[in-house]
Parts: sequence; C-alpha cells; structure tokens
Amino acid sequence: MSELPSDITQLLPVRSVGVPDALTDAELLTLYSTADPSLTLVRANFVASVDGSATAAGLSGRLGAPADKRVFDLLRQLADVVVVGAGTVRGEGYGAMLLGDAAAAWRVARHRPAHPVFAVVSASLSLDPASDVFTKAPVRPLVLTSSSADPARRQALEAVADVVSCGEQRVEPLRLVAELRRRRLTQIHCEGGPSLLGDLIAADVLDELCLTVSPTLEGGAGPRITRAPAGPPLDLRALTLDHLLLSGSMLLSKYSRAR
Repeated sequence: MSELPSDITQLLPVRSVGVPDALTDAELLTLYSTADPSLTLVRANFVASVDGSATAAGLSGRLGAPADKRVFDLLRQLADVVVVGAGTVRGEGYGAMLLGDAAAAWRVARHRPAHPVFAVVSASLSLDPASDVFTKAPVRPLVLTSSSADPARRQALEAVADVVSCGEQRVEPLRLVAELRRRRLTQIHCEGGPSLLGDLIAADVLDELCLTVSPTLEGGAGPRITRAPAGPPLDLRALTLDHLLLSGSMLLSKYSRAR
C-alpha cells in the first residue's frame, strides 16, 4: 500500500438521503452504476456498527435503517448476480431473489432480465432444496460449490438450481468470478458473509465495497464484516473513497479498489 498523505480536509457537503434536498432513487442509481456494465465488477455491500460489529444479536439487519435498506435494494437492482454465502442465507432468513415491480420494470426497460440471478456459495452443500430460495425463485439459482461436495446433496440441489464446482476442496474466488463471467453475469454483487468477503479480499478480486456505518455501539460480541482465510497476513489493500452519503447519523460510503 502506498504512503498516504497527512493533510486533512473537511468533506463538504456530505450528501444526504434523508432531508428535503435528499437524493432521488435515479440519482442514487447513477452514483452506484458503472460506466460499462459489460466489464466485470465485483462489489460487496455490508453494514457495521461504529465499533466494528457486522451484526447485532446475530443479525446484520438489526444494524440497518430505511436508508440502508433503500441502497441495499438499489444495489440488487443494478446487479446481474447476487452472491451470498450459505451461512448468511440460513442465518439471515433469505427467501427468493425477487425485486419489486418498479425495479424489475427499470431493468426490463434497459434490456436486462427482470430479476438478478441468486448465487449461493456452499462448499458442503448444506442447503435445503425445498426452501423458498429455490422453489420461489423467478430465475433458476446457482449453487457454487466444491468438487468434493456430497454427491447426494448435489443431486438433490440439481433439481432446483445449477450446481457449479469452483474448486476441489473449497470455493475458489478466482474460479467463482470466472464462472460468473462465463455466464455473462458481469455485475457481481456480494451480500455476505464475512468468510466470503474475506476470500474475495484475499484473492484481490473485490473491486468495490459499499459500507454503511450504523450510529450504534454493539459492545464487541459480534463479528467483523470480514473473516480472513487461513494463511499469512495480507498486505493492505488500498481503497479510494468514491462517495459518502448521510441519513440522520448513518453514513453510507462507497470505496473502490485502488489498483
């Protein structure tokens, strides 16, 4: 990581999403859109308390607020595929990846499928084929797994999803991205959890991090937003602050990887 400057400036104005001159959805979509959606972009969206916890009482949703949920939905609207680890799918109670009517219409007007693909990452395939994630999905989901996963579980899930091996013993981030790109799913959006984000950072495939800072103190019981895979410590990954938004005392930031 290059040496950082020591000068300090005041960031004005901080754009607000919760006052009369607040940003519209169209303006927010412009802020979060990429110039060329055909180019591969790996983006993650997380929320953390001021003292660094990714959850409160085990759920990330308890740290959120209406503005955070609004950006959460808009980022899905922009994505070709939403990638989530199986533990987060179970822990956060995910259902089918369904957008609202207005968001689906916005996508169709731009010659894109009405809904993004939902991709679940699970090396062990500990997933329920009868869950709403699969049975109520508007687009056939993907399950990204390892070649060593249980064959019986794989066969059961193949009835409701496309099951793709992205590694021998674990899901390898480079192979995950390559497989999604092969399917022309170039706008890749990750919603968790910490282990998946840690793998993406370690492989240096993460291009953007959208981080909401909840104006709360959790006290230290919860996890961080990222968990490093086994191995030596990483060199710091430099980021550039693209924008900073404000809703009440909640901050919504977007950082891009400075390569």
